[in-house]
Amino acid sequence: MVHPFVTAKKPQKTKRDGLYIVLISVHGLIRKDNLELGRDSDTGGQTTYVLELTRSLARQPEVERVDLFTRLVADKRIDDDYAQPVEAINDKASIIRCQCGPNRYLRKEMLWPYLDEFANEMLKHFRSIGRLPDVIHAHYADAGHVGRKVSQLLGAPLLFTGHSLGRVKRERLYEQGVAKDKIETKYNIHERIEAEEMALSNAAMVVTSTNQEIEEQYKLYENYHPQQKVVIPPGTDISRFSPSRAPMRSYDYLKHIKRFLTDPFKPIVLAISRADERKNITGLIEAYANHNALRKLANLVIVAGNRDDLAEMESGQRDVLRKILYLIDKYDLYGSIAYPKHHSVEDVPNLYRMCAKSGGVFVNPALTEPFGLTLIEAAACGAPIVATNDGGPRDITAHCENGVLIDPLNSKEIADVIYSMINDPARLRLYSQNGVKGVKNHYTWESHTKTYLKEIRRHTLKNQNQFLFVPSGKRLLEANRLFITDIDNTLLGDAKALKELVKQLRKHSGQVGIGIATGRHLESAIEVLKEWDVPRPDVLITSVGSEIHYGDDLKQDMDWRRHIDYKWEPERLRNSMENVPGLELQPETNQREFKVSYLYDAETAPPIREIKKQLREKRIRCKAIVSHQAYLDFLPLRASKGLAVWYLANKWGVPMERILTAGDSGNDEEMLEGHGLSVVVGNYSKELESLRKNPTVYFAEGEYAAGILEGMEYFQFFGDIKFPEVRDK
Repeated sequence: MVHPFVTAKKPQKTKRDGLYIVLISVHGLIRKDNLELGRDSDTGGQTTYVLELTRSLARQPEVERVDLFTRLVADKRIDDDYAQPVEAINDKASIIRCQCGPNRYLRKEMLWPYLDEFANEMLKHFRSIGRLPDVIHAHYADAGHVGRKVSQLLGAPLLFTGHSLGRVKRERLYEQGVAKDKIETKYNIHERIEAEEMALSNAAMVVTSTNQEIEEQYKLYENYHPQQKVVIPPGTDISRFSPSRAPMRSYDYLKHIKRFLTDPFKPIVLAISRADERKNITGLIEAYANHNALRKLANLVIVAGNRDDLAEMESGQRDVLRKILYLIDKYDLYGSIAYPKHHSVEDVPNLYRMCAKSGGVFVNPALTEPFGLTLIEAAACGAPIVATNDGGPRDITAHCENGVLIDPLNSKEIADVIYSMINDPARLRLYSQNGVKGVKNHYTWESHTKTYLKEIRRHTLKNQNQFLFVPSGKRLLEANRLFITDIDNTLLGDAKALKELVKQLRKHSGQVGIGIATGRHLESAIEVLKEWDVPRPDVLITSVGSEIHYGDDLKQDMDWRRHIDYKWEPERLRNSMENVPGLELQPETNQREFKVSYLYDAETAPPIREIKKQLREKRIRCKAIVSHQAYLDFLPLRASKGLAVWYLANKWGVPMERILTAGDSGNDEEMLEGHGLSVVVGNYSKELESLRKNPTVYFAEGEYAAGILEGMEYFQFFGDIKFPEVRDK
């Protein structure tokens, strides 16, 4: 069976010749060729990983299509390549770029308000190609947010790779003495951690590079479930990264470093990374500078991204580079250290080969290193390694036996280890040979992809529940815009304003579809609408988004019902809440098949954060929604008013930017923050205050229906709809 995004005309079967795999990597700059690695903190190892994984998957015969979704950026400061909506990698793989907020290039911490737009653009793409993904793999927290929403709506299994994790970053920033408010302001750390928790809660599988990530990093999360995680080390392209017999003098890049060095043919101590404080480049320079014997024996080559003008770089990179220049001058390292301004992707393998040919070592002195792609690249080219004693380097040196681990904070140890290795040519040769052999045995993309596909087969076979939704009526098919509102304290409360709103809706009935989205159950919703003389809407989303009914005959959307029945365990949920103070089950009439509802006493009950934590630790997968600080509803992962609205938009072919939602409380939040038009009425609950930063949400002064009318006028909903400008002019 197929899903509504494929067609809404008639049931049909879709032919599947192979897997359709979707990867999501929202931030940074991604293109097919000439990756600008190290340009900034957002364009690094993750970029290489997702692009190479895409290529490698496309080479597998059982994979029919791979799409890598990233952000579209139209900014005169960067190349036009990143403004192209589609870029073919080969005949089976493409980069798909989606709108995500302003056109200008933004650092990842600034993208959170626009991620729902990104998700909606992905849904449009699937509808346009008439195919749904068999699996969705999200990379980093922002993609985790997007992937979770798309996965919940489509029913495709979600894979998640954190790359670096918010809880770990927060602890390290605390250790450095950074103030809590500064951490939140700069990194949106709370939002990032919650996105990671939600991605972990929804993921069918979490892909990690090392066991250390599972045992030390993911263990910090409430959704820590080791059985969910699988270790698949990244690969490297051994057709690009391989040893060479060419002498050091033959490499073109030598000219870029010769001009810095008095004797350019001494052994090279090479470091390649972004200009990021965490990479500890300055620690390596100080270790080298304070070891006189090492300074005489070898040159230090620092390749820290690309730069033209320090003044134009982001502050973090600029600070690191200024410190590098300061240390060079302080220790008078001129003639023994090279720090070229530019390099291309094609130059990187030759840098490793030059290092190996010179009798030198490659050093990764990062303060922490989840994996370290540069280490296996260097090893594949024959360069022995010195690396921080952390997750990835531990596994790599254990598999390859090609180097030594160091404490990145012990300057003397770093220098002593490098000196002793370079002073022992036989040892270097052994490490070089072991590294080349070890990478071929453990770290090729071929081996990575085979393991990857073996693991995801277990999940795709369990999730073949895609089905076709056939519209049941004409009203929504004829509508070119959709109005959906909460009932209590939003639609109802001001009889005079309600009468005017109903009048306007009737006047434009030929173009506007009308929906209700309420926490009430169906019978209660119909009864109260009748009391207030509100005409029967075209669609009723009831019980906080767990039920959908259509038209006068109240036909239930059974496909939605089947869709949300995913990992839903109401009995376990009720048992776990049985002895929680401040919670009392609501009357039986308020309990539904896919909704468990409690009265919530905020004075005596634990904070909702603690309740969620308890459920996550017990691996009870659900959503917890508080309304008016008095009611607590638990729903399946795939159910909510917001997801129901997205579902309707795609089922009936109404663009999100032509849908207006209205609400007043916490159970409306997900519906209001989706990338449609939203009105928060003047009598709203404080739970919605955080939505003020969303440019598509209008906070009305008028209360109840008067606030809705005010919002409709603001957005010109009945005319040429005015969608808030989030693009650069």
